[in-house]
Amino acid sequence: MPAIGLPLLGIAVAVGLWWLVTVLFEVSPLFLPGPPDLVESLRAAGRGQYLLERSLETVEVTLTGFGIAMSGGFAVAVLLAAFRGVERAVMPVLVALNAVPKVGLAPLLVVWLGFDIEPKVVLVVLICFFPMLVTTMSGLASTPAELGELIESLAASRWQAYVKVRLPWALPQIFVGLKLSVPLAVIGAVVAETNNPNSGLGSVIVKASAQFDTPLAFVALVLLALLSAGLFYLVAGLERLLLPWAREISADRG
Repeated sequence: MPAIGLPLLGIAVAVGLWWLVTVLFEVSPLFLPGPPDLVESLRAAGRGQYLLERSLETVEVTLTGFGIAMSGGFAVAVLLAAFRGVERAVMPVLVALNAVPKVGLAPLLVVWLGFDIEPKVVLVVLICFFPMLVTTMSGLASTPAELGELIESLAASRWQAYVKVRLPWALPQIFVGLKLSVPLAVIGAVVAETNNPNSGLGSVIVKASAQFDTPLAFVALVLLALLSAGLFYLVAGLERLLLPWAREISADRG
């Protein structure tokens, strides 16, 4: 119960402080709407269906881009970890590409790929790919020396070493990459949607801001926060379910 109760208490306190600030300082909803303003905006005619449709569009972009980045980052990490010469040749290029500001790429992706879902998905992939790559490579390189010696003593093939030892040992680090990438995927989707505001919750923020409808923009922001938190805890739950042994190893190390 404390595992659920404490987070809920923290959320309740944060919302209460937010509401208290808007009441005590008599902040106009145009600048900072309070929770009642968001509820009123959400209850407006047709808003619920409208926000649901935009939310599903953002979820589609987020999950599609995240799935591509996850599989691509994992595959490239395995390749680079297996062939050190390839890693030394390719890694500087990947680092340089990752350093390119993704916000600056968003308008160009629209020019190159059009106004449909493709440029949004590509931006999410570009944002999420590198964290997945780095954490997976770190996990594959973290195999203890004694396990490496055991693999050699058993005359295991490189494939057997990866499947039986290196990959399972890397899974906790891989899940770190997944937990880092999920919120970034939501951020990437919103950045893409604000640059191409024809769908998604990012378009709701752009259009609501243009109409000075701050409460509606805040509703979209809250939905994005809930989406990001929900996906993060979904990945964390999968980690607990699939890797129960990881906590025991961490406790033994501590």
